[in-house]
Amino acid sequence: MRVLYVDIDIHHGDGVEEAFYTTDRVMTVSFHKFGDYFPGTGDIRDIGYGKGKYYSLNVPLDDGIDDESYQSLFKPIMGKVMEVFRPGAVVLQCGADSLSGDRLGCFNLSIKGHAECVKFMRSFNVPLLLLGGGGYTIRNVARCWCYETGVALGIELDDKMPQHEYYEYFGPDYTLHVAPSNMENKNSRHLLEEIRSKLLDNLSKLQHAPSVQFQERPPDTELPEMEDHDGEDERFDPDSDMDVDDERKPLPSRVKSEFPEPEAKDMDDIREDEHNRELDLKCSEPLA
Repeated sequence: MRVLYVDIDIHHGDGVEEAFYTTDRVMTVSFHKFGDYFPGTGDIRDIGYGKGKYYSLNVPLDDGIDDESYQSLFKPIMGKVMEVFRPGAVVLQCGADSLSGDRLGCFNLSIKGHAECVKFMRSFNVPLLLLGGGGYTIRNVARCWCYETGVALGIELDDKMPQHEYYEYFGPDYTLHVAPSNMENKNSRHLLEEIRSKLLDNLSKLQHAPSVQFQERPPDTELPEMEDHDGEDERFDPDSDMDVDDERKPLPSRVKSEFPEPEAKDMDDIREDEHNRELDLKCSEPLA
């Protein structure tokens, strides 16, 4: 099975990319802030190595990207990925630090804009695993993942926040969605077009989706059939050194002894033994 990993956390998905950098069985795609920003990796020129060449895609972005600019890259790139790679399963990492107003982030995505990625990947009707990720303005992380759970299930959620234990955390508006800010979008149309063109060109070099070579299946090990001894005592050993009675009890008179009984001697042998003893006595008497 081919697996597609997509990362929309604001940080580059360096760990997963590195793990599968040399294989064509897993494709990794990361949309992230690039430049003087942790972890400092994820250049558009990082495309994989060996069999994994062109199976790593990096989408480097600048501060302030909004919903429209983000989707102008996400949908054409991911649409092409699904066309040429044809994964059997998709893993989508939904890091919420790419939302507007995140304490460590610098993007300007709304919750609906972020969730549009979930909606788009769900539309391909391929098994989809959604993961959490980063996110440092906690109330907005909760908002985002609540809404995206609804998107994944095809449920439209009311924007008005219901009463619950942590209701006061979501003031003063107490709504599910948060409006993006008016921060500057440093991603020019020219830059976005260059990124889109470069990555679509890389994807065009993947002529066919990789497949696993069929291998001859080794034959099953055939075990010899066990003889059926219905009604027999499993403790009975047909090769035993003793005879048994009808109740499988040993017959004492028939038990084979480890040490054989001495053989009975006839009268001639007895006389010969007595004669030999007399000679021994005479030889042992002192001389006069």
